Amino acid sequence: MQDDIADKVVAMLAGAMDELKVGDPALLSTDVGPVIDEPSRKGLADHAARMDAEARLIKQVSLDPATNDGTFFAPRAYELKSLSQLTHEVFGPVLHVIRWKADQLDAVIDAINATGFGLTLGVHSRIDSTIAHIVARARVGNCYVNRNQIGAVVGVQPFGGENLSGTGPKAGGPHYLLRFVTERTLTVNTTAAGGNASLLTLGE
Repeated sequence: MQDDIADKVVAMLAGAMDELKVGDPALLSTDVGPVIDEPSRKGLADHAARMDAEARLIKQVSLDPATNDGTFFAPRAYELKSLSQLTHEVFGPVLHVIRWKADQLDAVIDAINATGFGLTLGVHSRIDSTIAHIVARARVGNCYVNRNQIGAVVGVQPFGGENLSGTGPKAGGPHYLLRFVTERTLTVNTTAAGGNASLLTLGE
């Protein structure tokens, strides 16, 4: 988050989190449901405990008694000092905010690339040249600009991650099957002279 706008956006973020409803995903009033299983919830709880000690808690959503049964995890947002505080991907309702100066954009992109993860990158900017610069330098499979980072439809938006986040197209996309195919070609000169001898040549 660019430092020039960070204070305002963080305050707005905390206010928006006050409106989140955690509960039964079958209810239309629910914004955030449970995580998939107990090991996932425990992993998020362990991560939150570390963040409580190493980062600044921006906001934690309150859970009502209806979430006592199940693998519910309270959404929360933390402000980190640097990206190095994240050592792995965190799959759950935990947002990490890091401030950066406007003249440090390349250093931010380098730090993101250095993590080794490259599934999706979201960019929010009204400056076309900045967007183009980020997209050109970031090593990610898919880049969303000025929109949310979810909702891609398999078979409509074919994409996949890079490096530790994957090796290519997502399952179901039009290019996915090609990842399992090795192309080999047979070319026969039917006018060549016959004979019993054979010669094998290996091309580059």
